[in-house]
Amino acid sequence: MSLFAAIGSAASGLSAERLRMDVVAENLANAQTTRGADGQAYRRKVVVLQERDGATFGATLDGAMKRAAPGGVRVALIAQDATPNRLVYDPGHPDADDRGYVSMPNVQPVTEMVDLITASRGYEANVTVMQTAKQMFAKTLEILR
Repeated sequence: MSLFAAIGSAASGLSAERLRMDVVAENLANAQTTRGADGQAYRRKVVVLQERDGATFGATLDGAMKRAAPGGVRVALIAQDATPNRLVYDPGHPDADDRGYVSMPNVQPVTEMVDLITASRGYEANVTVMQTAKQMFAKTLEILR
């Protein structure tokens, strides 16, 4: 695997993790939004990641052993979480139904914070890969002098 391929693979991971953090921030910002543009309560969003070019782990490992460029990762889609919204009894709320229940978003702040920490750690790992590849490249150039 070339140094530039390692940097490219880590860069794709950085982009994916940054998007995950953006989606988590959007979820947290809308945790109390009971009526969106479509008139419904906000639905939690999740980022679905996929290997770039659809390669499996085994194929990527074989390619790395043969010095082929790694594929990296890409965002397959941003999906809505299928868990149902919470119903909260609040008859004074402007979005309450006939029985006095308000459909609250299916966003759980603790889950979002765990996702945020996970994305942050993934981002840090990819930054470390890029820094290590850069240091290796600099050492290689130093040896060639």
